[in-house]
Amino acid sequence: MIKLFKRFAGAYRRDFIVGPAFKLLEVIFDLITPLVIARMIDEGVTTHDVGAVVRYGIALLMMALVGILFTLVCQKMAALASQGMGTDIRRELYRAINRLSYAELDRFGTPSLITRITNDVNQIQLAIALGVRQLIRWPFLALGSMVAALAIDLKLGVVFLISTPLIGLVFWVVMAKCVPYFKQMQQKLDRIALITREGLTGARVVRAFVREDHERERFRAAAHDQAATAIAVGKLSSVLNPVTFLVMNLGVCAILWLGGIQVNVGDLTQGEVMAFVNYMTQTLLSIVYVANLVVVFTRASASASRVNEVLDCEPAVSDEGNASVQLPGPATDTPALRMTHASYTFPGAAARAVKDVTLTLMPGQTLGIIGGTGSGKSTLVSLIPRLYDATEGTVEVMGADVRTWPLKQLRQVVGIVPQKAALVSGTIRSNLLWRDASATDDELWRALACAQADGVVRALPQGLDSSVEAGGKNFSGGQRQRLTIARALVGDPAILILDDSASALDFKTDAALRRAIHERSRAAQERGASLTTVIVSQRVSSVRDADLICVMRHGEVVGLGTHGELLATCSIYQEICLSQLKREELGLAPEGAEGGVR
Repeated sequence: MIKLFKRFAGAYRRDFIVGPAFKLLEVIFDLITPLVIARMIDEGVTTHDVGAVVRYGIALLMMALVGILFTLVCQKMAALASQGMGTDIRRELYRAINRLSYAELDRFGTPSLITRITNDVNQIQLAIALGVRQLIRWPFLALGSMVAALAIDLKLGVVFLISTPLIGLVFWVVMAKCVPYFKQMQQKLDRIALITREGLTGARVVRAFVREDHERERFRAAAHDQAATAIAVGKLSSVLNPVTFLVMNLGVCAILWLGGIQVNVGDLTQGEVMAFVNYMTQTLLSIVYVANLVVVFTRASASASRVNEVLDCEPAVSDEGNASVQLPGPATDTPALRMTHASYTFPGAAARAVKDVTLTLMPGQTLGIIGGTGSGKSTLVSLIPRLYDATEGTVEVMGADVRTWPLKQLRQVVGIVPQKAALVSGTIRSNLLWRDASATDDELWRALACAQADGVVRALPQGLDSSVEAGGKNFSGGQRQRLTIARALVGDPAILILDDSASALDFKTDAALRRAIHERSRAAQERGASLTTVIVSQRVSSVRDADLICVMRHGEVVGLGTHGELLATCSIYQEICLSQLKREELGLAPEGAEGGVR
């Protein structure tokens, strides 16, 4: 918590000074009040002097009004500080999350990050607000009340010396047991967020398989688990108030008993005894509120450590110090993509997800990557734009190691269409302008035409300005895929990666898409540029015309060559082909006949 305070409190220094200062003035009035009441009793009530009672009553009223004004100023400062710091923390946390590489995102998990940026920051905001409003008030009020009470009578002060340590002991025991529970509660909130996210994003699947009861049971179990922890904390915390009030009331009884004796012998006045009772009550109530504040700060501390964990996380992928890369001219023979013994291992994994991949792709060529589910295809292409960094070997784009590229420039050169078509709420235009905010409507329409999505957009009444719901839910799967392909084409990337991004397209549209991309690549070469394409697919028809086909299995390259070469030399590629196409379509001899490829 202190670390976050040092980092973000500077802009709100005035609020953190003015707020507690006005609260301190209010406390001074609270400390004076019992003395005024004592005077009212001794000079007015005891002597039946109505004028004295009225004068001291007016004084109390004026003090209360001024105290309310001080409180309002403090409340405003607390709101400005807590909301301002919370906004800054949330903004910085969101920025930090967007800097994380895929490796860190995999480690934290989306539900946990959502909980940290919402619930955890809310806990921190609450602690800041209460800190400004109450952190000065209650400790100072407790200390001031003790000093004032001891100034009235040292003998009765013994009651304070006995009562205060008893409450402190109860407080320490309860807090020591509560602290571990608060961290558990936040972790269990992560679990609830995960189940909620899965249930809402997969609502259609859940209903299709009639799994509503199962999902409700999962949520119920997670919610009850979190509730059980919260109840355990509540039970422990609930001990504080009854015990402290018991000690306080016993202390008041002792003061009245001992004070009554001293009043009888003339050592104290009735007003002084009442003032002593008020100070006793203020002191012990202050300790109760301090205990509640510690509960809030303990929860905030647990949340702050989770926020700091993200803020302090250094991304595995960084471009600090990287200078802009000079792209090679069109006449050079520099490969557009080269991998040399590239491997990647997920953190904590026992085996490599990608193993020792070596290949070269020249500008304007097409690389097809095919293989079974879990063979490492997506992980392999994620190494090109540095979504992951190769743990071994090198990956080069346009002749330069991807680690030497500024990330912004690299991802401007490399356009990637992920497996899951992701659109954000807004309009079609706002989604297409992600890669190049200055792109003209003509460029957007060309990209849409190449992606076979122009017909979809033209059929909408508002065209490019048609609305897109969160996640693109108002479009079909194939339409979302085509729109994300168009988005990647805007800005003319030098390398286009299609990561199984045509899986929802029919064969005719898929073929038309590949022809359009080929024509776009040829047009780019005519104007002195290039478009190199990497196609990840499980369809043979999508990769068979590629200049180079990479066949993967368990993260390894088991075949590398053209369609004809692999059909003759790679048994795994031949198995994939035969599972999708007839032997005659592949140019293979009928089953049982002599020979292989015709």
